[in-house]
Amino acid sequence: MGENITISIDGGSLGAFVERPASGSGPVVVVLHEVFGVNDDMRASCRELAEQGFIALAPDLFWRQEKGVDLSHWTDEEWKKGLALYQAYDRAQGAIDIAAIMEFAGSLPGAAGKVGLMGYCLGGLMTYLVSARHGADAGVAYYPGSAGDYASEAKDIRSPLMIHLGEEDEFISKAAQQTIKSAVAQNPSVVVFSYPGCSHAFARHTGTHYDADAAALANGRTYAFLKERLEG
Repeated sequence: MGENITISIDGGSLGAFVERPASGSGPVVVVLHEVFGVNDDMRASCRELAEQGFIALAPDLFWRQEKGVDLSHWTDEEWKKGLALYQAYDRAQGAIDIAAIMEFAGSLPGAAGKVGLMGYCLGGLMTYLVSARHGADAGVAYYPGSAGDYASEAKDIRSPLMIHLGEEDEFISKAAQQTIKSAVAQNPSVVVFSYPGCSHAFARHTGTHYDADAAALANGRTYAFLKERLEG
């Protein structure tokens, strides 16, 4: 059963959801949410990570704009609110915040010493940016929106990073996907997987474009990657 905690960093405090494995200890994975905040889907992802032996921590990325965002029903109103928060989000400050959150996560009771990142959409983009600007023991970016706009930073990634892209992503065009792939092609720290026929958010449990087979494949790759990089 997960719990809500408060994290203090420079500029104030933010909420986060934490889920622990049955053992109570393990490597930590910081889970970065989509435009919908720390919602039912993110909590489900945290539970799945805990089942794999990780301590999962999902922080509120929008805390400087509005605290406690939790949008889970995919109504037009929620979409508009989420997109507005996304468009106003300060990515540079966000990367600094996430680096501080990762430092905090490493001090959680039971933390095994290594801290990874895993993010979706906005969270995927921030996983990419944090990997380039601050580093992580490992990172996984699911359909990182706008990552192609930061292609020049791919060369700065020195920590292991896995990227998952749906080939029919309506928010990341095929041209943008190719930009991402080309940018990281010469970086041995980065691996990219593409999923034919999949739209944006193909791994969102309750999303309209959820693809169970593709999600299972991507998640299996993610868990193996994180275990290899974070355990031991």
